[in-house]
Amino acid sequence: MVFILFFFWRRSTVNGQVFSVGSRFTDLSYIGEGSYGMVVSAFDHKRNEMVAIKKIMPFEHQTYCQRTYREIHILRHFDHENIIPLYDAFTSEIFEDMKEIYIVEKFMETDLYKLLKVQKLSADHICYFLYQILRGLKYIHSANVLHRDLKPSNILLNRMCDLRICDFGLARIADPECDQAGLLTEYVATRWYRAPEIMLTSKIYTKAIDLWSVGCILAEMYSNRVLFPGKHYVRNLFNPHKTR
Repeated sequence: MVFILFFFWRRSTVNGQVFSVGSRFTDLSYIGEGSYGMVVSAFDHKRNEMVAIKKIMPFEHQTYCQRTYREIHILRHFDHENIIPLYDAFTSEIFEDMKEIYIVEKFMETDLYKLLKVQKLSADHICYFLYQILRGLKYIHSANVLHRDLKPSNILLNRMCDLRICDFGLARIADPECDQAGLLTEYVATRWYRAPEIMLTSKIYTKAIDLWSVGCILAEMYSNRVLFPGKHYVRNLFNPHKTR
């Protein structure tokens, strides 16, 4: 006997945002938001599990289009237990909502940023988290991809302490056989986790920029405070912990 599920398209509202995701997804609940859009958790009746849905309106700006395409393109080729998996990406079937894109990913209960706000990590937790970050980063770099935006809020965690790297909107493919001069943008990564070569407006940089970010994250896991919290790159480099 074959069972066929029919999902009727409908809208759900979360924190004032309309999600046109159909009846396949129910129990939508707010997780967070940023310049990219909003993220909610939902129950996926097709996969029979909780998922995270990121709503993006990429067609409002060319940069959003590029980042959305880049993230979908990269994630659909990745398959690693320390990288967030892409389950689905679609637009609404309601005509007026087709300017929105929904990205469906694995649901993780929290992220490292939220965890560090409320808890001091043990040495064992720090070692285990660092191991998983480096393991995921090795896989990313083996594909000649630079993440370019590693930070605690892009490190997702679940209650079993499993860790997954997310948000590949700023990632770039760095082909070692091609001349990258002039192709890489200098304004990438969140300022607090930005490598010196990027701060100095260099457009030629390597995978080392991601390792710098990991070092900043490691220091933050030990101290529960940002290593370079300054509002200006010069203060960031020469006045760690004293730049607020």
